[in-house]
Amino acid sequence: MDVIERQGAVSDELTSALLAISETGRPLRVKRAAKTRETRGQFRRNQVANSREIRWRKPVKSAPLLMTVPGISWVLAYTIAAEIGDIGRFAGPKRLTGYTGLCPRVYGSGTADRRGPLAKTGPKYLRPALIEAATTAARNPRYHDRYQRTKRRLGKQRGSKVARVELARELAGAIWYMLTRQEPFRAVGPTSGLVA
Repeated sequence: MDVIERQGAVSDELTSALLAISETGRPLRVKRAAKTRETRGQFRRNQVANSREIRWRKPVKSAPLLMTVPGISWVLAYTIAAEIGDIGRFAGPKRLTGYTGLCPRVYGSGTADRRGPLAKTGPKYLRPALIEAATTAARNPRYHDRYQRTKRRLGKQRGSKVARVELARELAGAIWYMLTRQEPFRAVGPTSGLVA
C-alpha cells in the first residue's frame, strides 16, 4: 500500500487495480515492478535535487552581505544570491543590471535608437525580487525623495512602476559593488536634497 501511495505517476485505474491486488495478497511481482519503477524514478529525482542543491549552496556566502541593503530581507537575499551566482561573471554594474532584465529593450538601426518595454531576460526570480526590494527601499529616507520625484514626474498611471524599476536598477548596481568588494551596503551621497 505504501509503495502505491508514494508513486505519483501511476494513473487512477492502475492504482485501483494495484490496491485490489495488494489487498488479496496474491501477485507480489506487480508490487515489485512498481517498486522498481519507483526506485528508478526516485533515483532521477534525487539526481535533479542534488544538482539544484549544489547550485543553491555556492552563493549562500553572499546572502548576509546582501541583507545590509535597504529593502532586502533574508528571503530576498538568498533568492538574489542564488539567481546571481558568481558575481565575477559580470564585468561591471551595467552588465549585472542588463542580466536582471530591468533594462528596456533596444530597437536600433543605424542612427535610430528606440526603447521598448523591459527586456525581461535573465533568471526568473531575480527581477521580481529586486523590484520587491525596491518597493521596500522606497520607504528608506535615502531613496524616498528620488522615488517620489520620479513618481510625480511620470504621473499616476505608470509613475510608481517606473520609479520602482529605476530604484531596482540602482540596487542592482549597488549589489555588484558590494559583492565584488565584499563590503556591506554603504549609501553614497547626501541623504537629503538640501545640501550646500
